[in-house]
Amino acid sequence: MRWNLITRQIIPLLIAAIVMTSSVMRLEKPLDKARLFTAGIEYDYIAWTLGAVKEKTGQAQINAAQRLTPEQQSQVVIRYFDLVRDLEITRGQIHILYSDPRVVDTEAATAELVVRQHSLEDTLNDLAALTEAILQHQVAQVLTDNGLGFLAQEVPPVLFHSTPLPTALIVSPRDTIRQDVNISLLADLSLEEITRLEEEVEAYMNASALVEDVGGIGVYPTMVQRASSLEWTLDTIAHEWTHNYLSLHPLGLLYDKTPELRTMNETTASIVGTEISNAVMARYYPAYVAGGTKVNKSAIKAADPAQFDFYHEMHVTRIRVDELLAQGKIEEAEAYMEERRIEFVKNGYMIRKLNQAYFAFHGAYAEVTEGAAGQDPVGPAVRALREQSDSLVDFLRRIARMNSFDDLQQSISQE
Repeated sequence: MRWNLITRQIIPLLIAAIVMTSSVMRLEKPLDKARLFTAGIEYDYIAWTLGAVKEKTGQAQINAAQRLTPEQQSQVVIRYFDLVRDLEITRGQIHILYSDPRVVDTEAATAELVVRQHSLEDTLNDLAALTEAILQHQVAQVLTDNGLGFLAQEVPPVLFHSTPLPTALIVSPRDTIRQDVNISLLADLSLEEITRLEEEVEAYMNASALVEDVGGIGVYPTMVQRASSLEWTLDTIAHEWTHNYLSLHPLGLLYDKTPELRTMNETTASIVGTEISNAVMARYYPAYVAGGTKVNKSAIKAADPAQFDFYHEMHVTRIRVDELLAQGKIEEAEAYMEERRIEFVKNGYMIRKLNQAYFAFHGAYAEVTEGAAGQDPVGPAVRALREQSDSLVDFLRRIARMNSFDDLQQSISQE
């Protein structure tokens, strides 16, 4: 996920502030309208970036990761992710006890678990900087081995910091699926606050709104959500690094120009993220890889035909929604999406809200053959270019130079 902080965050915020103090100025742009409701709860990227740069400077000076053997590095990383998993389980157990009406004294019932939670958090905080440095080194090594560097140095250098990530307010028109607004919000908003914000924005703008979690953000250093999955974390590190790489080329600079360019950016980053993650896992963590290779997300299918296939069902849902909206049947499309959301929940996929904004956000990540993108031709074209390219670096360099979806179509048609 890529953000141009000056144009997308700081300048529009100043404009919104001016508008709110003036009775003669008219709010015409969707972003300005949405910002009437997000003042005071938007994420402070400047403060976060200054803190992350300070953290990375300290890591570079100590250079502790380079003092460990490759085997020791991998052991540190595995221990870290095991601890994250233990912490998630412990927090879950505490949540269950607090939610159980049969538990009278919740503080006493959770006392030992709370002590364990704090101990795990302290240990993880001690290991975090070293683990980040090791993962940066491992991803950078694989990038360099794939030719994505200059004089044995990946460009830009791999730098990330794990942190609670902001959420994203997504706004789409109701009569079509299109991302008109994407505003970063504070990470600790309550569900009540989120629901109220969505309802206010929808009522004022007559639009579809959704506050959604994100896994990573391509500021620099990049932001990566702390998670218990090593594979997912590596994928996200490489995904966000790709956005940093693309921002040095036409494709990344034009990220927000059209929906097609956004999908080209996100699908490219997803493809690179998966391939680099596969390579890092195979090289440094072979014992964690079933059969010697990580399962590619695009290959995930239900083994049992009767089993619910998330990607296929979401693909079918998106196609039907597009058909209804094209016919002007907005209310019918929204009722259908709610019916489908309930079906997803019944099958274990806890989707809080399924609407036009959901598809506007998730549809840009089109690295899989089926999913929220529906029949959008951009994702298949990006995947076709990867198939036609001799290597990952060839693919990335070719698409990075493109200025439009037309460039992509011409490129794959010439093969």
